[in-house]
Amino acid sequence: MHPQPPHTPLRRVSQGSLFRLSRSQDQAASSSSDAPAGLAFLPPALAELADEAESLQACAQGLQQLSASIGAFNDAFASWLYAMDMNALTVEWYQAPSQASFEVAKRRAGPEQSAKTDTENTTTVAPDTTVTANETTIAESKSAGKVVKKKGKPKMTAKEKKERSIAVDKTVMALPLEFRGNDPTLRRHVESVIEKLMDNVNKGLKILEFVKPPDLNQARVNKCLIALVNRKIVRKDNSTGVVLYHWQGVPP
Repeated sequence: MHPQPPHTPLRRVSQGSLFRLSRSQDQAASSSSDAPAGLAFLPPALAELADEAESLQACAQGLQQLSASIGAFNDAFASWLYAMDMNALTVEWYQAPSQASFEVAKRRAGPEQSAKTDTENTTTVAPDTTVTANETTIAESKSAGKVVKKKGKPKMTAKEKKERSIAVDKTVMALPLEFRGNDPTLRRHVESVIEKLMDNVNKGLKILEFVKPPDLNQARVNKCLIALVNRKIVRKDNSTGVVLYHWQGVPP
C-alpha cells in the first residue's frame, strides 16, 4: 500500500457552507445593538454612491466644456494664421500705380498735359515703383516723335550656355527630392527661378519679378524661393521694407 499524499488544509469558507458562514455573521451582528439588521446598510452606501456619481458627472461635463473651448480656440487661431498668410501674400502689390505712373500716363495723353507735367519737378518716386527709367525714356521719346528700343540681355555663347546648364543642375541637385525629377513641371519652374537669379547676381529681386503667368504663378515662385532660402543658396533680405532675394550660390 502506498501512503496517501498530504492534503492542504482548506480555508474556513471551503470547510463549511456559505449559508453557515452568513448565519454566524448574523449572530455576531445581533449581539451588537447598533449593527443594522438585514439590508439596512444599503441606503447609506447607495447615498454615498449617488454623491460620487454626481461628482463624476460634474467632472465629465467640465472636461466636455474644456474640449469645446479648446476647439473654439483652435478654429479662431487657425483663422488668424490663415489671415496672416493671405495678408503676407497680398499686401505687397509691386505693380500698383505710383505717382510716376500717372506722370507717364499724362505724357502719353497729349502734348498739353505733357508740358504741364514737365513743370512739376518735385514729384517723389516710390522705391518700389513699376515705372522704370527705360519706360520713362520711351514715353518721352514717343512724345518727341522718336522710338527707342529697350535693350535686352546679351546672348550667351554655346560655352556659356553649357556652363550655365551645369551650374543650374548643380543647384537643383542641392534641393529636396521633389525638385529633382519627381515633378518635371516643378523642376522646370525652379530652373527658371535659378536662371533669373543668376542673371541678376549683383542686385536683389522681388518675388513678382520671377512670375511668368499663366504657368509660373506667385505661389509656385514662392515655393521655389523657400526651398532655395532653406538651402542657403538664396538670401532673403527685408531690411529696406521690401522683400528682396539675393543669389549666393550653392554652399561649398
